[in-house]
Amino acid sequence: MTLLKAEGITKSFRTGDIDTLVLKGVNLVLEPGEMVALSGPSGSGKSTLLNILGLLMQPSDGALSFMDKPMSGLTDKQLSAIRNTHYGFVFQFHHLLPDFTAMENVAFPAAAPAGGISAEIRDRAKMLLGRVDLTDRIDFAAMRLSGGQKQRVAIARALMNKPELVLADEPTGSLDRENSARVMALLREINHEDRTSFLISTHDPEIAKCCDRQINVVDGRIA
Repeated sequence: MTLLKAEGITKSFRTGDIDTLVLKGVNLVLEPGEMVALSGPSGSGKSTLLNILGLLMQPSDGALSFMDKPMSGLTDKQLSAIRNTHYGFVFQFHHLLPDFTAMENVAFPAAAPAGGISAEIRDRAKMLLGRVDLTDRIDFAAMRLSGGQKQRVAIARALMNKPELVLADEPTGSLDRENSARVMALLREINHEDRTSFLISTHDPEIAKCCDRQINVVDGRIA
């Protein structure tokens, strides 16, 4: 089974009477258990590509399949269900709910569709916080956590629904070098132990070196 496959992906944006072509026929394949860096200069199109691969944006043309199933023609509700069940997301700015505790933030992806935090959801959220070395911060409001701690909560949240694929957009961009190394070591550990696949968008060559391989996006194409 191929986890993710993109064929001839294009994306253009219209401003007034002008169409700007951002992605120009991108092809890529991601296999189960891979940890891959997605690199490229600002404006290269990698963030747009990550949004399309994450089912957050529709391509203008081309085909995308996930777990060997085509994603074209699906409704927003169907795409949302796939994202929530099979994907995890980690962003440069963690986007935690500031008044929620660390546990509540981690539980949210499972609790929202379930209508609340069950004992099973609570136990998994606590287990994941232990996994990212935050057992002593379970009941802390997110606003009381340090930057590195918030990013580790965001990683635990991304794993809540046991995703096959985690997409990370500059996950260490707001962290210092020590915390960046800690976060990458954690992602690699999860990748090895759980066989969770990661696609990590980054400008940092040191982060890219931590991955199995690197995909470079230059001017809307895979270099």
